[in-house]
Amino acid sequence: MKPIYAVVDLETTGTDAAVDRIIQFGCVLVQDGKVVNRFATDINPDRRISRQIQNLTHITNQQVKQAPYFEDVADIIFNLLSNTIFVAHNIYFDYQFLSNELVRCGLPALTIPGIDTVELAQVFLPTESSFRLGDLADSIGFVHENPHQADSDAEVTAALLMYIEAIMKELPRTTLKQIALLSGQMGMQTSAFIYDVLKETSTTLPEELEEVDGIVLRKKTVKTFVYNHYPNDYPQIKAEKTAQFQAHLTYRKQQARLMNAVYNHFTDTEKNLILEAETGMGKTIGYLFPTAYLATPDNPLIVSTSSILLQNQIMAKDVPLVNQVLDQSIQATVVKSHRHYIDLQRFKATLDQPVDQKQYAQYQMGMLVWLTKTVTGDFDELNLVRLDHPIFTDIRHRGLEFLSDTQAFYAHDFLRHVYAQAAQSNVLIVNHAFLLQETKRQQPLLPASDFLLIDEAQQLPSQAEGLSQYSFDSAYFKRQYMQFNEEGLFDQVADVLEQEQQILPLFKLYRDALAILIDTQEAFFGTIDRVSDDRQVLQRHELFNDSVQQGQIYRKLMLYYQEISEMQQQLQQFLMALHVRITAQQQLLVARLLDYFDQFHIQAYTVTTWLESWHPRYVHWLKLHPSHQSGTIELADLEGKQVSESIWYQRYRHIIYLGGTLRIPGNKAYYAHQIGIPDTPVKTIPAFYDYEKQARLYVVKQGISIQQADADSYADYLAEALTPILFELQQPTLVLFTAHETLKAVYDRLHKKAMNQGRELIAQGTGGSREKILKKFLLAENGILFGTNSFWEGVDLPGQALKVAVVTRLPFENPQNPLVKARHTYLAAQGIDTFKEDALPKAILRLRQALGRLIRSEKDTGVMIVLDRRLLSTKYGKRMVKGLPKNLPLIEATPSEMTEDICHFFEKEKQSLL
Repeated sequence: MKPIYAVVDLETTGTDAAVDRIIQFGCVLVQDGKVVNRFATDINPDRRISRQIQNLTHITNQQVKQAPYFEDVADIIFNLLSNTIFVAHNIYFDYQFLSNELVRCGLPALTIPGIDTVELAQVFLPTESSFRLGDLADSIGFVHENPHQADSDAEVTAALLMYIEAIMKELPRTTLKQIALLSGQMGMQTSAFIYDVLKETSTTLPEELEEVDGIVLRKKTVKTFVYNHYPNDYPQIKAEKTAQFQAHLTYRKQQARLMNAVYNHFTDTEKNLILEAETGMGKTIGYLFPTAYLATPDNPLIVSTSSILLQNQIMAKDVPLVNQVLDQSIQATVVKSHRHYIDLQRFKATLDQPVDQKQYAQYQMGMLVWLTKTVTGDFDELNLVRLDHPIFTDIRHRGLEFLSDTQAFYAHDFLRHVYAQAAQSNVLIVNHAFLLQETKRQQPLLPASDFLLIDEAQQLPSQAEGLSQYSFDSAYFKRQYMQFNEEGLFDQVADVLEQEQQILPLFKLYRDALAILIDTQEAFFGTIDRVSDDRQVLQRHELFNDSVQQGQIYRKLMLYYQEISEMQQQLQQFLMALHVRITAQQQLLVARLLDYFDQFHIQAYTVTTWLESWHPRYVHWLKLHPSHQSGTIELADLEGKQVSESIWYQRYRHIIYLGGTLRIPGNKAYYAHQIGIPDTPVKTIPAFYDYEKQARLYVVKQGISIQQADADSYADYLAEALTPILFELQQPTLVLFTAHETLKAVYDRLHKKAMNQGRELIAQGTGGSREKILKKFLLAENGILFGTNSFWEGVDLPGQALKVAVVTRLPFENPQNPLVKARHTYLAAQGIDTFKEDALPKAILRLRQALGRLIRSEKDTGVMIVLDRRLLSTKYGKRMVKGLPKNLPLIEATPSEMTEDICHFFEKEKQSLL
């Protein structure tokens, strides 16, 4: 007889089983993949339900007033669950809470087996971005009418269980068997459930799958680029474009101008063009369409964009759309660093020698499922917040040079597949970080070409500046060396090299040299006269005291870095050759050592450059640790964002820098100066939104003196000003801060009020990755999102998803930030007015970017609110206003007056849509 699964959900007055009570019980009985019975009831908890729980569950005190007490239904629930398997989404809460309540009523504690659908989902739905029940229901397409109500949640959990069971039955038997073998550490009887389903799986392998050395993979093919030998010429004029677009694309004047600008530059003699085009005009189609007439696999278009999210969007949405109107289709490939891809040989090694750690095994199980689906092997498909778990160090790819054609997975390697597909593509899509790293690579990963387009180009300087900063903590270096000794990594590598007598002595010498280097670094830090423990900018004369002792230690330090780097290079060459001849488990050891080599390579550059390079463009920071025998050093290159110095820059004949905010009033060449190509022409595609109808700008009439107010007073002011805006408007709202500390202080003052009113207040730093936070905001009804730096730009929240953007403070960089301070000192030494030429232009651009979060199509409406009076009370504020669209209505008002006026504005919009 098939088992009966009792899928249970509870709603409670709180999370403490000792003092809180159940207010709703829901149960769905499932047998043989079908719902066979249901039971749900409200329960009187004999105490008041808090406003927060009422808003979360929509269960009121009035609703449960006439409901039975738990004592009245305890026997019914106990008998209902007898001889069933208990199932819940996060079983640890529901099972224990219900068991405690049964015991309180004089019944036995629960002893029936249990299954956790959270853990099942994490294994069998590995590409989901969230495992909250509501998010899973939304992603899969389940109807979830009443989230956080026990009957509805139980129904959805039952549907989820049956959905996952169906997926498990479709998996190859080999895959499910491997998962079962790894499942021993899963919660309660979840592992037994996997074994039960295993008995029902087929041994037949579907046509699209193949088994390689015990791992089932989805088959991959390289799509050959097919040339159209009779292509039409590029359509320059409207009539030609309209004929080409037919019903697939709508002719848009500004987009057409962008297309022509891109085509004309790529067929011109000029190298660089800065092209500003407003967000929402269809920029991606605007450059893909014209370059399809020029780019080939031998001479591809390289597209660099700001994020992995945008890379995926181009592939999934824009390329298929533009291909509908092209004679010669675009064939595009996303190219990423090798570390984004799984190394199948090393993954197999982790399966052969399992690690006794639950999270490690869970990732292994999820990846076994994923490998039956993926053709890219790209970890980003797994939607993980972080990739710093030890398993990813063990299994991430190290590059083609670490492969051997004698390995079982050589022909199936994902990185080889990506490069093979890239060779057949006329568009290669990378992100800015990948492009910028080309300068640091010994062998370039991108081909030389006539065409490079940098999309979201406004983000290139800041990313380049970030990549030109280095840091080194000598205490961490020592701890890591000692940890490797304690774990036996060095000893185990020595064992691998035992038969390699020509290299073993060098490895032992390398290991000893590291120990001497640590001692030498401690001695050097001990010679530094400056004794402050604070992080500070350092000049050369403050570091070197011209003593004989320090000079000797300095020379010894530089010598050891040079010698260790040379030894490391010899060892690396040998280990790479040895790598293909040793066991898979030995390969994992060697890979860990080679990762350490990579770290040391960066460390050697950081330390030697920090000690030797004292040109004004380099900023040196030092923080001595309390012992003064160790410290943290940091190095920043203030000219690091100069693209003309980059190796990749020399390899492209034509480059377009495309973005929505690349110029400021009275200084069209600002961006060109920023990236070191001052004579580059700037072309602007005029704005096409009707800001007078679509938007409003409100500036607070009576504000606080922000620069003089202390932190608590400022947070109080913001909380008070935001209260009517957030809680009376009932509109999806993005509140932008310039400092995390202020964001947290205002969040602490308002999040309880938001919960009491049933509004979801999501704050950066409290809810996972940027992508997860944005998804939560999109799913919330009239959600509120608090964000800082990364939310000022590059956030695509179309249509009704965002209606109000609040700027809490004019977006100037903090002048006391050490890097900003150092940059301003450097610029001032060149006779540059740092406020007018650096601080103010950046603030103007960020304010424009904030407005860009709101209006991203001709149908969008929205309002921007600025709670900083300086926008109107200062000369520079008025210059910032000039940087905004001319026809944007500006209104001064108190927060309460704003709220009333905004309500009328949105009401008029609603009426116009009727």
